[in-house]
Amino acid sequence: MPAAGQRLDKWLWFSRIVKTRTLAARLVLGGKIRVNRSRIAKPAHPVRTGDVITAMLNGAVCVLRIEGLGVRRGPAAEARELYADLTPPSQAGAGRRPQGIGLGLRLPGAGRPTKRERRELDRFMQRR
Repeated sequence: MPAAGQRLDKWLWFSRIVKTRTLAARLVLGGKIRVNRSRIAKPAHPVRTGDVITAMLNGAVCVLRIEGLGVRRGPAAEARELYADLTPPSQAGAGRRPQGIGLGLRLPGAGRPTKRERRELDRFMQRR
């Protein structure tokens, strides 16, 4: 690896922070990524070990310190070794859904009845 560092968009992709390099470049160009507290204008900005990246991802602020430079986009376990998560605990879950309410789940009584609820309702109406 050259002493100058690695391209920011490549590092974001290698570390699996984003799915594609194109998405990484869009985040950088959109001003969503900062390196050592300064806004970066180009995806080709070199990053080095020890740099701190602040990113706005999915409505939450994420703070990462670069621990290593990637050579390839490997498995998730390998990617996690490239950075240390410095995000404060109060902000760590800010962009996530409340516990227990995810995709496919809903609060009881909200929206249309499920098939199970409909059967219970039919059984209840037949007893009357």
